Amino acid sequence: MSYADVVAGSALPAVTYPVNRLSLVRYCGASGDFNVIHWNERIARSVGLPNVIAHGMFTMAQAGRYVTDWAGDAGVLVEFGVRFSAPVVVPDDDVGATIEVTGTVEEKLDGNRVVLGLAAHSAGAKVLTRARAVVRLP
Repeated sequence: MSYADVVAGSALPAVTYPVNRLSLVRYCGASGDFNVIHWNERIARSVGLPNVIAHGMFTMAQAGRYVTDWAGDAGVLVEFGVRFSAPVVVPDDDVGATIEVTGTVEEKLDGNRVVLGLAAHSAGAKVLTRARAVVRLP
């Protein structure tokens, strides 16, 4: 992706990322966050959750992956931030859940930087708000 090829207002294609219990257990090991609400349905329900939920940072990572896949290089990510608005509920079945991420080029800045506005949804709920990335393109 080249800075010259990017137009403010352009929509980026949607990408859907699968999430299942195995994904969450692997993320527990990678992150060191073994909070039982991310893998034990009985405990998750006992604290008022509808089921096991994905780690917030796992959800954020999928949005980050979306940006770096679009840009073609993780090293061009200058700034990235989100707010969590709803959990990604992950049932224990053969399907699991999905996180759909979309983006829009909001602005072209100086120095070959672009601002991307992002949206992430799961099961019809908006799971990230104020999701924004600044990327430096060649």
